[in-house]
Amino acid sequence: MMDLLYRSLMVDLDVDGELYMWGKNTYGQLGLGKKADTVLSIPNKVECLNGVTIKIISLGFEHSIAVTDKGETLSWGGGQSGRLGHGHQSGIFGLIKSDSEYTPRLIKELEGLKVKNASAGMLHSVCISENGSVHIFGERANKKLGFSEASNCSLPSVVDGLPYAEKAACGGYHTCVITGGGELYVWGTNENGCLGIGSTDVAHLPERVEGPFLRHSVSEVSCGWKHTAAISGGNVYTWGWGGSHGTFSVDGHSSGGQLGQGNDVDYIKPTKINFRRHVKALQVSCGFNHTGAIFEYN
Repeated sequence: MMDLLYRSLMVDLDVDGELYMWGKNTYGQLGLGKKADTVLSIPNKVECLNGVTIKIISLGFEHSIAVTDKGETLSWGGGQSGRLGHGHQSGIFGLIKSDSEYTPRLIKELEGLKVKNASAGMLHSVCISENGSVHIFGERANKKLGFSEASNCSLPSVVDGLPYAEKAACGGYHTCVITGGGELYVWGTNENGCLGIGSTDVAHLPERVEGPFLRHSVSEVSCGWKHTAAISGGNVYTWGWGGSHGTFSVDGHSSGGQLGQGNDVDYIKPTKINFRRHVKALQVSCGFNHTGAIFEYN
């Protein structure tokens, strides 16, 4: 995220930090209120945020997270598995229980912390505060997200064992964090090798991805459902699900190729994409099972 792009909604920020949303709105993920249509095919301004300058937006599977210029964090949309970070009670004054938030709501647990980066995944979310601490909330079933106890957590909790963090990316059930020193840490499920640690073993706690990243620091990272891409030394590296063993493979036809390696094979270690021209990668983004990057000529 930023990130995970397997969602069916889109977003735009204008020069004044005003937020516009469009697309699927079944669970209120557009933030336009409970009476809004379930599908909006043109951009709509999130009117309830008038006067609020949005600095960062991240869209997950059926929920959204935004950070204001003051470092305040808002979330809305489907709240299943606690991925909005509001606790078990949801709604006006905590009197109405609901899984969904139809308008942006301040994450109270993060008040007093200035958030500088946020990422929404499929069933979980991550925020990084100005002091470099990583706060996670949402799905933790089957020990997927770096916690020893199997449970859902609907309030943000700090992830221990990480150096000062700068950026985060959430996938289907895995998470990546770039530290201030350009190191890449990962944890969660490791289906098809999406963690890049050289195996398919689940990582209950953050592990550093080494290999090529010992030579050059990591500047960008993005997670798809079960694949990951990162930029290091101006090159794009990908790993995880390539499509050959994909859930959506039908009649022997590959549903993949998202790693850009010229095949649909899974890779359990970061592997550089080779380009014919001398280019430098500036940004990379993973979708559900597709990937894109922005380059400049060297």
